[in-house]
Amino acid sequence: MAVPHVIPIAYQPKHRTDSIGRYADGQFLASVTYAFPEGFRPADGWEEHKRLYTVLHTFDAEGRYRDSEIWCAGTWAEQQRTPAGENGENPVLARARAHLAKLLRSLPRRAYTDIAIRPFRLTVDGVLFGLLTGEDEGEHWAELYPDRLGFGEPWDGRYDT
Repeated sequence: MAVPHVIPIAYQPKHRTDSIGRYADGQFLASVTYAFPEGFRPADGWEEHKRLYTVLHTFDAEGRYRDSEIWCAGTWAEQQRTPAGENGENPVLARARAHLAKLLRSLPRRAYTDIAIRPFRLTVDGVLFGLLTGEDEGEHWAELYPDRLGFGEPWDGRYDT
């Protein structure tokens, strides 16, 4: 079965798709995710290249890509150098989560629910972001980058990691 033109993504509370839904102007997909630049090969110093991003992608009601807000909260190296706060959470991760909450609050009439979006791609800081599609050995797929969530038949919105 070919990749559908509009790919469903299921809302799953307390899982990796818990920040998706609809708002007054369409649909949104948001996350906090680690990423390496495209083509990066692990070596000494990889900690400086692994970055934590807050991501908000917006789409119209039919799932066509509109815009993205992508913000780097810090690196893995910074996270390792900085001790956890009183609540036990690392300041880099706390910054990313706080920024995500701010972005989500900015969406009028936000509701967390399933979405259906079209493939898209963009590169920021050398990192690939988007929903890409392809075929491997006769099997069709879609994958959300850099989150690495894979979608496929029966195209019900559930993902694999």
